[in-house]
Amino acid sequence: MVAERRIIDTHHHIYPPRYVAPNLDRLLKDAQRLPASAYTSWTPETALERMEKAGIATSVVSITSPGVWFDDGRDNAATRARVCNEFGAEMARKYPGRFGMFAALPLPDTEGSLKELAYALDTLKLDGVGLLTSYEGKLLGDDAFQPVLAEMNRRKCKVFVHPTMSCGGILFPGISGPTIEFPTDTARTIASLALTGAMARYGDITFLFSHGGGVLPSIVQRFNGAVQGLGEEERKKRLPRGLDYELKRQYYDLASVGSAPAGMAAVLKLWPITQLTYGSDEPFGSATGIAEGLLKLGLSDDDLRAIWRGNAQRLFPRFA
Repeated sequence: MVAERRIIDTHHHIYPPRYVAPNLDRLLKDAQRLPASAYTSWTPETALERMEKAGIATSVVSITSPGVWFDDGRDNAATRARVCNEFGAEMARKYPGRFGMFAALPLPDTEGSLKELAYALDTLKLDGVGLLTSYEGKLLGDDAFQPVLAEMNRRKCKVFVHPTMSCGGILFPGISGPTIEFPTDTARTIASLALTGAMARYGDITFLFSHGGGVLPSIVQRFNGAVQGLGEEERKKRLPRGLDYELKRQYYDLASVGSAPAGMAAVLKLWPITQLTYGSDEPFGSATGIAEGLLKLGLSDDDLRAIWRGNAQRLFPRFA
């Protein structure tokens, strides 16, 4: 029964009114799948209604692409991050046990991000950090982000990584940018974190990547080839425990891919069941669609329980 699933959804987006109202044009330009009303009419109550239908007990929410950093300066980006984080914290207080939140940071502003990180975790008591795969064309393994990664490592953060399009790509009529670029940018940033050594260097960060790792499951053999090309000395320096170890200790949500049998075949072949979490991608995806899709994969009851709830409980014990 739906009520018995008690799912923890780790990929669920929110749209605070004070964030949406002045930025609606940017939101619509970034992802054209939803009408303006989907952003302007969103409320925590409508989110709860959708959660109930799918058997979702808790959603750990986040701000999705294009994030909070635009072209209007650091102060405005910091304000947007604060607005979103305080809204998420208030949701969690108003509906105990139903919501958690990954904090928004105003990257690429290092100073502003460190300040907001401290406020979000120490004062608001949010559950982790939400990052985009890239900022202004720089992937997360770039040296520019090392101070923030180091602080998140010190705090042993859970870091949700959602794709965006700052690295560009060749677009063509009839295909929105996120269709191809989102899963591709996810693979790019995983490669960046792993191959630069950042993933191993900041080993106390636990990453949760979107959409099963994007296109990575289909091209992981290319990653292995790239690692071999580093040479023995560099491999030991950047990946002392090996690429397989670093990739398989991270987590991957099943938003989008969870209802796609072909995509899930690759995901289940590559990632351990213990590292997979439920993701609805609300309001872009269907919470009920992912739930029903998982039921058609022939997974055991134990595996389903792990994906629906057990794996996320290890990440967020307060929801146990």
